[in-house]
Amino acid sequence: MGYELRVERESPLPYAELAGAVLAVGFELHGSAEAGEVVARHGQAAHVVGSWNGALRGQPGSDWQVAQLARLAKALGGRLTGEDGELYVVRDGIVEQVSGNSVFALGKLDEILGEGPTAWPNV
Repeated sequence: MGYELRVERESPLPYAELAGAVLAVGFELHGSAEAGEVVARHGQAAHVVGSWNGALRGQPGSDWQVAQLARLAKALGGRLTGEDGELYVVRDGIVEQVSGNSVFALGKLDEILGEGPTAWPNV
């Protein structure tokens, strides 16, 4: 099992609101109100960005997937949080990881999205 990121909000996330935000950012929602997947396309291929089962979670394997989840979290009025409490945000066109007082820039959003879901190397 990979590292999990989750979208957190002050209020519960109704399925209808998720569906609206998914469409607004150009993703697809597969499944039902009980369980499903959020899918984003790059080129001709579809890639799972996150899963839905009353909460929105993802196990990204690339900066592209992190960026897509951060975009969706922002559209939902939430925050993208990692298992260790770090946040992933899009600020001024830059995808950042924020942990305490430390900020690490993953890169420019448009460049990350343009590169597509290039998998992180296995360490």
